[in-house]
Amino acid sequence: MGGRSGFRGGVNSGVQGRDRSREASGGEAEDKEWLPVTKLGRLVKDMKIKTLEEIYLFSLPIKESEIIDFFSGASFKDEVLKIMPMQKQPSAGQWTRFKAFIAIGDYNGHVDLGNECSKEVPTAICGAIILAKLSIVPV
Repeated sequence: MGGRSGFRGGVNSGVQGRDRSREASGGEAEDKEWLPVTKLGRLVKDMKIKTLEEIYLFSLPIKESEIIDFFSGASFKDEVLKIMPMQKQPSAGQWTRFKAFIAIGDYNGHVDLGNECSKEVPTAICGAIILAKLSIVPV
C-alpha cells in the first residue's frame, strides 16, 4: 500500500487502524485502573469524600459511574425490566433498535432507573446501567 504514490489507504486500512479500533472499543480498557476525570472523582479516589451521603448533602452532580462503583463495590444489583424493539421507517427501509429499561439499587436506600436505546441489546443494557448509576438517588 505504501509503495504507490498518492494512495494513503482508506478508512481502517492497515494494521494500525485495527489496533486503534480494538483499543477504542474497550477491548483492553477494562483491565486498567480507574483514572478520575472530574474533580469529584479525584476527591473520591483520594478518600476526601467517604460516603455517597456526603455527595448528596452538597448536591454535587455525579458525572462518572465509577464513583458509584467505588463506594458500593458489588453491593449494587441491577435488573433488566424490559427490552423493547423500536422500529424507524425511513424511505430506504426499516431500522430496528433496542431500548432497555434497567432498575438498579443496593438494599441500603439507593435506587434508580435507567434506559438506553442502541442497535444491539448488550450495548443498550450496558448504557442503561451506566445512566442509572449516574442518576442514583437516596430513598
